[in-house]
Amino acid sequence: MSLASFPATMSIDDEPVWLAALRDRGRQALASAAVPGPKDEDWKYVDIDFGLDDFRPAPEPSGALGGDEYLEALGERSGGLTMVDGAVVDVEAGEIEVHRAADVPDGRVASLYGSMATPDVDVFAAANHAMAPPGAVVTIPARRVVSAPVVVDIQAVAAGSVSFPHLTVVAGPDSEASVVVLYRSAPGEELLVSPILETLVDRGARLSISVVQNLSEPARMVAHHQYVTERDSTLRIGEVGLGGLYARQRLGISLAGSGSSVQMGGIYFGDGAQVLDYRIHVAHRGPRTTSDIFLKGAVADNARAVWTGLMRIEKGAVGTSAFETNRNLVLSDGAKVNSVPNLEILTDDLQCGHGSSSGPLDEQQLYYLMSRGLPRNPAERLLVRGFFNEILSGLTVPGLAAPSRRAVAAKFAGAQQRAAS
Repeated sequence: MSLASFPATMSIDDEPVWLAALRDRGRQALASAAVPGPKDEDWKYVDIDFGLDDFRPAPEPSGALGGDEYLEALGERSGGLTMVDGAVVDVEAGEIEVHRAADVPDGRVASLYGSMATPDVDVFAAANHAMAPPGAVVTIPARRVVSAPVVVDIQAVAAGSVSFPHLTVVAGPDSEASVVVLYRSAPGEELLVSPILETLVDRGARLSISVVQNLSEPARMVAHHQYVTERDSTLRIGEVGLGGLYARQRLGISLAGSGSSVQMGGIYFGDGAQVLDYRIHVAHRGPRTTSDIFLKGAVADNARAVWTGLMRIEKGAVGTSAFETNRNLVLSDGAKVNSVPNLEILTDDLQCGHGSSSGPLDEQQLYYLMSRGLPRNPAERLLVRGFFNEILSGLTVPGLAAPSRRAVAAKFAGAQQRAAS
């Protein structure tokens, strides 16, 4: 795919100078980028069966999708935006500042757009920088406390298309807010969405960001999420991964400022032939930084899950506390999990740990429930619900828990029915 096939409706000539320069860097990276494969360290354990050329560039967005259970569960909001096939179609400023990227004035915010998730990561990141329509910047002003969530609804709609949403979130100094990013796609449509989400949590800010990946099954996603924390800031990340035929998230977390902290809790559930692929890179750069990464997943039918966690403690990150944990349930003989935590430690003044586990439901717990009169299938569903409840009950946006529980229950009940037939 090349810029020669970029949608004619996109007016690149009208872009500000800084955005055109960013596109040029993406174009250069795209020209030399190769299709990733399982020999690439960051793509181990998967062999993708698609490329950018298998999809056409998304046309000018037409109709947006209808209502959504997650959006309804959120209720009141403090602002947000809707993106369809990579383009910003609706903006609601509310208590925050929301700009289309092309309307952001030159300055610090403009310099942050595209600077955290760089185009040299892989061919998909390069294509986003080179080919995406102007994305959006959400800014929480300094010292602003925002009560209700900021909601970003990212939709992929056009059949057979590839779209490149680009969103930058900036939490200003000493601000406090919660942001929800929802990925969804048109039911039954085969398409590819390759978003970039980059987040800066500035000095003393407190931000929670919840990402719900609820694409329809034929859709594919290759996402790049990059988070940066400055001095004394706090970031909480919630992850819910449910949809897509292949859904990959590469999450980069850079604890740059001294005293900053990141806590991440997430769940994912794959069934059918799904592949859910999480690559987490945590870099402790500043002193006295803290991170706690905890993801729980389950796979049924012939689904696969991949989780690789690389935690790097730089030489100057003295006094660091860093932990990463991944727990998985393997609910059928055909399902598979690759879970690989890694540490790179360049200082000796720290507390650090990691762990992972994968296995079936606990037979003793199952026996206990069945001995109290529960049939096997409901007993298994109760154990799966309890497995995920530790994470879901701790989400910073409580409204996300109920639809997530219902989705997990429906996916597992379907897998049980297929196994019995």
